[in-house]
Amino acid sequence: MPAVLSENASLFIFLVVFLVAVTVLKELLRPSKSNRGRFRRKHGRDYRPDLRVLAKPGEDESLASASEQLRRVMAADFKPRALLNRPEAQVFKALDAAVIARNPSWQVMAQVSLGEFLSSPDRGAYAAVNAKRVDFALMDAECRVRHAVEYQGNGHHQGSAAARDAVKKEALRKAGIGYHEVVAGHTTPAELRRLVEKLVPGSS
Repeated sequence: MPAVLSENASLFIFLVVFLVAVTVLKELLRPSKSNRGRFRRKHGRDYRPDLRVLAKPGEDESLASASEQLRRVMAADFKPRALLNRPEAQVFKALDAAVIARNPSWQVMAQVSLGEFLSSPDRGAYAAVNAKRVDFALMDAECRVRHAVEYQGNGHHQGSAAARDAVKKEALRKAGIGYHEVVAGHTTPAELRRLVEKLVPGSS
């Protein structure tokens, strides 16, 4: 019986010490009132360390918390939609068929974010291209993207599209990945097959 009491007492003491240590640590990490005031005057908001740590550059801090994201998703409605519109789907099917006929070990991927197959030690540069997508990515047998194919539909070059394309082109060029365009109403199926024959090595 005394041994049991001793174990319980040791556990109780450990828990008390642990809680005290956590409380002290939180107080040490909490900015002082003067620091909070300076932060509020500079940034126009209160200091929130949990959200600032989780937030990514350019991300709304109200969405930085996973629990907040879950709350919003649970309150919203979702429904599926087609990954490609009809003209893009036609190009995809023709491109996919041509690539498989040329080399079955290669694959065509649709709507791939550059951040999935590019990397950079410059975090700012990576953030600039991370969410940008290519319409179609030609992937070799080692799952490396070797070429990007963009479908330029009617009205594609409206607004800032040309500037966005320039960013993608430069990032792809730096990575040694080819960039090619398929123009709506100008690229025939035969021309698409010839492009694939030029880009994709034949299967051995």
